[in-house]
Amino acid sequence: MTTPAPWPYPFWIAHRGAGKLAPENTLAAFRRGAAQGYRMFECDAKLSADGVLFLLHDDTLDRTTNGQGIAGNQAWGALAQLDAGSWHSRAYAGEPLPTLERIARFCLRNLYGLDIEIKPTPNLEGATGQAVATLAARLWQGAAVPPLLTSFKPESLAGAQQAAPHLPRGLLLDTLWDGWLERARQLGCVAIVCNHALWDAATVAQAKAAGLRALSYTVNDEWAAQRLIDLGTDGVVTDRVDLFSPAAR
Repeated sequence: MTTPAPWPYPFWIAHRGAGKLAPENTLAAFRRGAAQGYRMFECDAKLSADGVLFLLHDDTLDRTTNGQGIAGNQAWGALAQLDAGSWHSRAYAGEPLPTLERIARFCLRNLYGLDIEIKPTPNLEGATGQAVATLAARLWQGAAVPPLLTSFKPESLAGAQQAAPHLPRGLLLDTLWDGWLERARQLGCVAIVCNHALWDAATVAQAKAAGLRALSYTVNDEWAAQRLIDLGTDGVVTDRVDLFSPAAR
């Protein structure tokens, strides 16, 4: 059995800033999650056409902004003008897309943890991983707790590993595809972040025997959270920042 690396992160992680309570992946969402007592957040990062890292989950702008089309095909100057709040509610009208650097500085100044999901535009997997890791290494230089870099795309994690091998990485899984554990090892990962339904006693034991932490997304029900606690997992990403107290286990 491999001894896992020290784990500096809290158990509860707020999904996209504040789950559903504020427009996802905005500074307003991070502030709302922090007001609920959360001290670690998850966000999605991708590259603009001119190389600026910004927060957005989808490939396209249509669902969560007043823009249209592939987000990664547009320059940051255009993306920065978009309204990323009105889709959620009138109270957040005019909320902009934030750069990853802006969110990072907010977290650093408040000593919050950050799980950065590398969410590349198709065909930019490696480049996005390299860019995220390079920026994170610069911003968190000397910080006590580094960000956790995660992705569903092994190519993105490989890019991050190449750019900043000292930063912790986690492989995201929506299925337990053949070779997942060996691939995580090859990528130097410290964690597996699964769809919560994939974890059982055997898979948790398998991950931990390899020295990997076991995290879950997106856990929004008390029964599911309790099952994961009973399995001895190490963290959950949740939308229900209004339901789960981050001070409790």
